[in-house]
Amino acid sequence: MKPLDKNIYNFEAQTIAGEAIKFSKFQGRVLLIVNVASECRFTPQYSGLQKLYEKYRDQGLSVLAFPCNDFGTQEPGSDEEIKDFCQKNYQVTFDLFSKVSVLGPQKLHLYQYLYGCRLEHQGGGGVRSQLFALVKWVLYRIKGKQVPGKNEAQWNFHKFLVGKNGIPVASFLSEVAPDSHVLIQKLEEELQK
Repeated sequence: MKPLDKNIYNFEAQTIAGEAIKFSKFQGRVLLIVNVASECRFTPQYSGLQKLYEKYRDQGLSVLAFPCNDFGTQEPGSDEEIKDFCQKNYQVTFDLFSKVSVLGPQKLHLYQYLYGCRLEHQGGGGVRSQLFALVKWVLYRIKGKQVPGKNEAQWNFHKFLVGKNGIPVASFLSEVAPDSHVLIQKLEEELQK
């Protein structure tokens, strides 16, 4: 089945509390799907994600966060430790899921689907982004890890935006903060559909 032959509502995942949730629960909502980590230079984006969620949830936004230890082993904790960290440090109230893999043969089926949509990543560019890309490549090589494919999450806090119809519409690199103009503009476009 080709990725666009189905939508996000065909998937399910386990919440950080251990409850299985079918994504059909989010039907008609705009989703921001993010792989997160507690020990990353982008970890403060939890705060931005929470603010984004608070601002737009009544207009139809749901934030779905998937802790992941695939990038720089920056999420070593258990689900309970991750949940405590998020609540204590960032007062997270958006949907937090059980720790998963988003790369390699064990990646969550949801992420296989997202990658299969072949969205071009937005954000990046400039000297800082090029430097970060080089550092990531070196880290992958040192640790003997496979470099993510072109359409895959490139690091922690990579974001996928999914429209109300359940079809992914945008992919944002980690450097694109939750309050960035490019993300907000695309989010508001989707909320108005």
